[in-house]
Amino acid sequence: MRNNPVRMSLLLAGLLAAVPAVAGPVEIKSTVLAEKRAAAADGTTRVSLVPAARVTPGDRVVFQLEYRNTGQQSASGLVIANPVPAAMQYVSPAEGSPAPELSVDGTTFGPLSSLKVREAGAVRPAVAADVRVVRWRLAQPVAPGAKGQVAFRAILK
Repeated sequence: MRNNPVRMSLLLAGLLAAVPAVAGPVEIKSTVLAEKRAAAADGTTRVSLVPAARVTPGDRVVFQLEYRNTGQQSASGLVIANPVPAAMQYVSPAEGSPAPELSVDGTTFGPLSSLKVREAGAVRPAVAADVRVVRWRLAQPVAPGAKGQVAFRAILK
């Protein structure tokens, strides 16, 4: 695929539109950030997150999902799920984010090591490229006014 900045910008707009919205007292805000690598003075590479205005195949992005309870009561049993867009490949949870449950079919969830894929009549262990949905089940209720964040890393195919 050629690196077409206009196409990639449109793709990013579509990625933002694909993120689920939650009705009710819990609001979810989604942000897609690009990983920008730069050489540091000490010779190491520094990675920072910047708004993903333009990405090209092979670029790494972070999908951040911030949740906030705007209601007057605690929200319990909160599940935050996000599809992995077809143009992206799941990599891992983002730094500081809890590990999500993963799914290759949108029905069965668990750690990647527990997932299987049926392919050409055979069953094989799933790999990161097979992941189609990422979700988090929040173990603790979210108090009124409280907020938090979950995130995952992906690569533009």
